[in-house]
Amino acid sequence: MTDILIIEDNPELGALIRDFLKREGFQVEWRTSAEEGLAFLTRENCKLVLLDVMLPGINGYETCQAIREKKHIPILMMSARTDDQSKLLGYETGADDYIEKPFAIPILVAKIKALMRRSYEIQPERERLVYGGIELDYRARTVSKDGIALEINGKEFDVLYYLMKHTGEVVDKDKLFNAVWGTDCFSEPSTLNVHIRWLREKLEEDPKNPKYIQTVWKVGYKFGGGMHVSKAHI
Repeated sequence: MTDILIIEDNPELGALIRDFLKREGFQVEWRTSAEEGLAFLTRENCKLVLLDVMLPGINGYETCQAIREKKHIPILMMSARTDDQSKLLGYETGADDYIEKPFAIPILVAKIKALMRRSYEIQPERERLVYGGIELDYRARTVSKDGIALEINGKEFDVLYYLMKHTGEVVDKDKLFNAVWGTDCFSEPSTLNVHIRWLREKLEEDPKNPKYIQTVWKVGYKFGGGMHVSKAHI
């Protein structure tokens, strides 16, 4: 699932924001017009929309209103219009927050993270994935096996989470790498092999004959197979 959809027609600014947010670990899509952005939202979901006001064709206010009529995702508006009336119009059409151009990218990221926290972390439920003796708590970012906590952090955790979400499925190696590291990252795909090896050393009784993370020759990996991962909310 996409974390952030950027709708910004300025090519330099759009690329700068996209690249910076990807380095922050977000899954990002970028569209250069309201029409393209709205079309994306009819096909896909995202967690937050970063929306420019001055767009060719449909402007940001109309776009915000169109999004709000169908979806309840957070919308952060960007605009060089700094007068109070413009800001009020943004809020009236459905924006959750507003940032003035020009802005410092770290300030933008801080606003995005704050809006994400307000929108999602207030929910009392959190997802747990359970397979056999392995239990993964997504929001707490913890993993245990047979009740014993395991030291699985960072990208190892992200790889395991993706595989468990697709238990029993053959996951293409490139797809898994792009989902965890991003298509524009500077890591080598071989990094995935290393993380798989580390995970097996922590999860498997016999890492050379894995029960949980299986290699599918010339394709990728499969988590489990005989049982389904159960999802619980606590």
